[in-house]
Amino acid sequence: MNCNVPTDIVFSFTGFAMRGGHTDTHHDGWGIAFFEGVGVRHFVDHQAAVASPVAELIKRYPIKSKNVIAHIRKATQGQVALENCHPFVRELWGRYWVFAHNGNLLDFAPVLDGAFRPVGNTDSELAFCYLLQQLRARFGDCAPQLPALRLAIAELVAQIAVHGTFNMMLSSGSALFAHCSTHLHYLVRQYPFVSAQLSDEDVIVDFSQVTTPNDRVAIIVTQPLTTNEAWIPFEPGELKVFVDGWPLAAD
Repeated sequence: MNCNVPTDIVFSFTGFAMRGGHTDTHHDGWGIAFFEGVGVRHFVDHQAAVASPVAELIKRYPIKSKNVIAHIRKATQGQVALENCHPFVRELWGRYWVFAHNGNLLDFAPVLDGAFRPVGNTDSELAFCYLLQQLRARFGDCAPQLPALRLAIAELVAQIAVHGTFNMMLSSGSALFAHCSTHLHYLVRQYPFVSAQLSDEDVIVDFSQVTTPNDRVAIIVTQPLTTNEAWIPFEPGELKVFVDGWPLAAD
């Protein structure tokens, strides 16, 4: 989720968590990270989201954030363990970066020569460490402007994606980068707001009752979360950048 004002994700997460072992087979752990200023609230659990007490906390605790990345895991590489649960968090340029990946990378064994090293044994965390290593190698100790950063990330994710499926999300708390190999969808909720019906749970929310006319929220997911909203599919190989609840135009 990427927004122009701090927003809670209780509605979307309620449906999303059901896919972690109830309406889908992604039952090998889950996690979520909320940016708050320069800080990050980071929750992970190796239990299935549908049965996790931590997931119940998130459903009931309306943490507000302008950028949120959540993940439910179906293990392809690495055992079911806390250290292998997404999203992963690292520091670069004095900011926390958060990353989550859906897919499977084969014959991906980059040389890591810097400060970014995996704690677990997934292809996902390895790809994240490689991404940050290459960004630091390109730009040194100074964060680049968004256009240059977008170009660099586009080049790097294209290199990684040749090894398999690389649907991923990445953010340092302002822009949210989303790359599609196979399946990603997004929508933008903005005025005039309407009611939405979850796909995975019998829950309806009338957003006109809980928003202001100035609010704007972009939701990016693998598969649509609601039945009555117009979700827009990504093209395979496409990288989109969301800022303040809106996808930026391609350069």
